[in-house]
Amino acid sequence: MGKVIVVTSGKGGVGKTTTSASFATGLAAQGHETVVIDFDVGLRNLDLIMGCERRVVYDFVNVINKEANLNQALIRDKRVEKLSILPASQTRDKEALTEEGVSGIINELKEKFDYVICDSPAGIEQGAVMAMRFADEAIIVTNPEVSSVRDSDRILGMLSSKTVRAETGGEPIKEYLVITRFNPSRADSGEMLSIEDITDLLAIRLLAVIPESESVLSASNIGAPVIMDKDSRAGQAYEDCVKRYLGEDLPHRFLALPKKGLIDRLLGR
Repeated sequence: MGKVIVVTSGKGGVGKTTTSASFATGLAAQGHETVVIDFDVGLRNLDLIMGCERRVVYDFVNVINKEANLNQALIRDKRVEKLSILPASQTRDKEALTEEGVSGIINELKEKFDYVICDSPAGIEQGAVMAMRFADEAIIVTNPEVSSVRDSDRILGMLSSKTVRAETGGEPIKEYLVITRFNPSRADSGEMLSIEDITDLLAIRLLAVIPESESVLSASNIGAPVIMDKDSRAGQAYEDCVKRYLGEDLPHRFLALPKKGLIDRLLGR
């Protein structure tokens, strides 16, 4: 049976879909059959980041409503052999995600895939609740700012109360933290929270710190998860994230200010 992992946070725009796309791509590249589901019904961004928007015929809601079967809706990635995408609908609302329908699809996917990645929408409404409802593990994505961390703490409360595991007294959901858009210079000057501040506040295992990088936007614009950009620091950080999740003991990179060269020191830069 496959493992269900929700990628979530309370605040919008923190990098959940970027993280979902890169994490799923990284797992597949490591040889694991992986599917990533877009739960953001009505908006649908995952297929754009994955570069498969023109291949969408049927979607998540079509399968729930039995207008198509799962095989018809799943899109196989053309670049990574073991990766599939289940896109969201742009024409329905989040109330279309019924518990019975989502449960049936998740259970069917667990039979076919090693990992089922649920890309949650922002907020705490129906779509977000359904994305985490059947999770075995959770990746909490946060930016190094107070409002984002506060909202992430609220999501941790939901994970411990509104999931099937919580309601049935099962083993608690394993929680991981991914900090995105980190800039050591701004953290050093007090413009953003430090890594220590965030981990102290949320008290869950730090899986990865993704540096602030223009390559994230560039990758999104061309429809390729940033983990595929091996030269970018963000891509390298996401690759470390996947390997760390799979058990490799890797140090966290891109946390400190780069050391100044002799010329910079002499010129006071």
